[in-house]
This record gives sequence, structure tokens and C-alpha cells, in this order.
Amino acid sequence: MTPRFDYIVVGGGSAGCVLASRLSEDPTVTVCLIEAGKRDVHPFIHIPAGFAKMTAGPWTWGLHTVPQKHANNRSIVYVQGRVLGGGSSINAEVFTRGHPSDFDRWEQEGATGWAFQDVQKYFLRSEGNSILSGLWHGTTGPLGVSNLAEPNVTTRAFVQSCQERGLPYNCDFNGPQQEGAGPYQLTVRNQKRCSTAVGYLRPALSRKNLTVVTNAFVLRLLFEGRKASGVQYSVGGKVKVVAAEREILVTSGAIGTPKLLMLSGIGPAEHLKQHGIPVVQDLPGVGQNLQDHYGVDIVAELKKNISLDKYNKLHNMAWSGLQYAVFGTGPAASNIVEAGAFWRTSPTIEVPDIQLHFLAGAGAEAGVMTVPKGQAGITLNSYLLRPKSRGTVRLNSADARIAPLVDPNFLSHPDDLRLAAKGVMLSYEIFSQPSLQKHIREICFFNTTKPSLEDCEAYVRQYGRTSYHPTCTCRMGSGPDAVVDPFLKVYGVEGLRICDSSAMPSLLGSNTNTATVMIAERAAEFIRASA
Repeated sequence: MTPRFDYIVVGGGSAGCVLASRLSEDPTVTVCLIEAGKRDVHPFIHIPAGFAKMTAGPWTWGLHTVPQKHANNRSIVYVQGRVLGGGSSINAEVFTRGHPSDFDRWEQEGATGWAFQDVQKYFLRSEGNSILSGLWHGTTGPLGVSNLAEPNVTTRAFVQSCQERGLPYNCDFNGPQQEGAGPYQLTVRNQKRCSTAVGYLRPALSRKNLTVVTNAFVLRLLFEGRKASGVQYSVGGKVKVVAAEREILVTSGAIGTPKLLMLSGIGPAEHLKQHGIPVVQDLPGVGQNLQDHYGVDIVAELKKNISLDKYNKLHNMAWSGLQYAVFGTGPAASNIVEAGAFWRTSPTIEVPDIQLHFLAGAGAEAGVMTVPKGQAGITLNSYLLRPKSRGTVRLNSADARIAPLVDPNFLSHPDDLRLAAKGVMLSYEIFSQPSLQKHIREICFFNTTKPSLEDCEAYVRQYGRTSYHPTCTCRMGSGPDAVVDPFLKVYGVEGLRICDSSAMPSLLGSNTNTATVMIAERAAEFIRASA
């Protein structure tokens, strides 16, 4: 007999864990959460510094982009989490919401009721901040948020160098003012990562009305007429089916969600026909509108071994592990991306258009100019916050196990190249300020004392990468390219919603995980209200 549940949540990532937890709070309904990856048992997941070891292997999907025409035809590694908690289990734990104007823009783009004044309470509902409170912060939510207790000496020097460059100090990027430089708040509670699997799902696992299935590869959604009726998946070599009495909620991320919809017959009709997939609903916007932050790293070699790189040496690594195991302190308690900044490349614009991430070490990202082996360094990453380039997610095959064709189309709009180059120039200038210069031996850049904008553009094309923030591939709104309405219901069918980052109308001016959690919180309220 086919198991039946009121709600089936497809994808146990940042959004899926939130939905499964919130919906199962009602003991009168049954919920099934299906996740392709494993449970979040690896110790590196829970150690804040461990994320640097989790960006490859079985905890990710192993994706690469198609060759990027405007980035020297490079195929770029495209990390997406494949584990309970999804990206929130393997990211750098940076907690930022986006600028309030981002959400006001969403409403202007057709997402009625998603202005900042509408969504702020869902941010606060999710947040359990142990440091800050008041109008801008929640203190009782499931998602633990804190500040790093012991920032590296180079992190302090970075924040000082930003001020020397003209960026004001900002101790709270999630407060009334986003602009400036300062420490990042982190999704860390009691010196351990607080993913949505930890904060939301773990307390719910004992509920009898919640079933969690891991290592389950979803093959397609099933329909009875125009109503989404079930999910077909493979686990342990066997194909199984679960049925939905009320709704199916897809939370498979900005790559996985459009792929699953298209495999199930929802998407651009001609593209589906090319792969022999019967069309359930022609929705041209599925898999279109891919937006992501194109990040560029610059590394500087240090005069002395004072960054977190010193813990790459075996004896120091052993000591840091012991310190963390016994006291929960030390370098292992660092998320490495300890501080950052939001800044405007022109005084004429109203909101920041560049974000910086400072890493208290070198080598977290492969493929850039870096320090000699055995030497210590620091890294400064920059990215433009609202790129104009648009990409796609397309099927490569009707076989669900074949990875899709991911094309972010990075730098296809000339304004993106110009802005990214300005971000690199800003990074170089910050590295050149007195507070950091006293620690820096050499900036690992092209052989030039001061790069030109053309030098920076060449660097951007050769060394830029994804910032792991894909969004908008099933965008919410109105018009022919919209996929879901403002209640996250998929147009043209019944009993199906998309409740993850793919539903964003446009990319946020910050990291995206926190807003993804907000979307899931709001989705849970929509679903309960319509039951």
C-alpha cells in the first residue's frame, strides 16, 4: 500500500527543514520530508571552521557550470549541499538578510505582499540571537545567531583598514544601516553550527507525525490530472512512491527545484518535448532567470604566520582540535569568514552594490593566485550585489540521475564586469592600507604595483567564481516568466508550491540563506492558513 501523508516536503535543505518542522507542529497532520543526502552526522559540519572541508565529496552534488563564455570559457565548480540542512550545513555561517529595499523591489516585481514591512516578522521569528535584540533582531527563534568571540588579529586589522579606506564601522549589518565594515553575525549557537537541520528539524524528530527519509533520490512528481498527487523516489536501489493528501512542497534549491519540475512535465514545453517528457503545464519561466553573486578572491601573503593558516601545520592543528573539544574555543570555533563590508562604488547610488568577505587565511578557495606552500595568508572576496546577467538551468537528459546544465552566464552583461573590477580594486586598496600593510609581505596579484581597471577586469575573468547563491529559477510574481504566485503556488496546477530560494523574484544584496529561511517560515503560515 502506498504511504500517504498530508504534506510531502521534497528536499531537506535550508527551507525544507524549516517547513517540515513548522508543519509538524500541528499533531493532526502528517508530514514526510525526503532528502537525497545523508543525515548531518559528519563532525566537520558542526565545527564552525569545518565548512572549508565540506565543499566537495558526498555532502555536495558535485556540479560544474557549462563553460562560461565571458569568464575565459572556464567551467566553474558549483557547490550545492546534499545533506540534511542543505546549504545551511556546509556554508560559511554568515548571517545577513539583505537590504530592506531588496524586498520592496520584490513587491514592485510582482511579489505582492513581500515588501520588507511584510517579511520582517518572519526574519525575527526565525532568529535566536544571543547578542542583539530590539526592533531588528529576534531572540527566541530556532536559528541560533551569535558573534565570533575571538576574531583573528588579521580580522581586526581588516576592519581598521576598511575605515582607513573610508568605509565606516558597522557592528550590525542586519540593523537599520547595512553600509560599512565590521564583524559578521554567524549561525552559530554554543560554538557549534546552527543549521536548519539543527535548529529546526532536530527538535522535531521525535514527533510521531513526522517522517524523514534520507538517501532518497527523487525521480519525479506525480499528477492526477492537474493536481500534484505524489512523489516517486529511489532509495536503496528500489523505486518507491508516497502520496500527498493535501500538498507537495518543493524545496530542492535553485538548481534542483527547476530540474525536478521539468522532469515532472512542468516547464518550457519545447524543451520538455526535446527530452520526450509529456507536458503537464507549459511554464516558460522554469529554469530561467538564474541569478548568482560572482565572487572574486584576492590573497595576500603575510610577513609572519599569524592567520588561521598556522593551524594547517599538524602540531598546531592537533592543539586547536583539543582546545575546541575541551573548551569550545580557539581557531576551530572560527567560521574563517570572520568579517566583511557593504559599500557603494559610487556616491550617487542609494544602497551598497558591493559586498566583501574577509577570510583570516589563504587557500579556502582553490584556483586563485595564492601564497607559496607553507606560508600564511589572508583572503578578501568581493562581489557585485545585484548583477544584471541572467542564466539558466536546463535538462541534460530525461534521466533524473543526470546532472542538469547549469549556466549562470556570468559577466554576460558588461556592467557586471565593470562593477566586479571595481570590487577587486576596492579589495586591493583595502589591502594597501596601513593596518593591514604592516602584516602583508606581498599582494598576490598580477605583476603590477597598482593595478588598472583593465588589470582588474582581466583578473575578474580569470579568477571569479560562484558565491554559492543561486536564486530566482522559479521566480515569484506575475507575467509570462513567473512560476509561482505570491502564495508560492505553482501556476496552472493544484497542490504544488515552491518554497525555497528559486522562488525569489530577484537576487538579494547579501548572502541568501537567511532569506531562504524566511521564505520557508512564511510558506508554512500560508499552508496552515489554507488547510
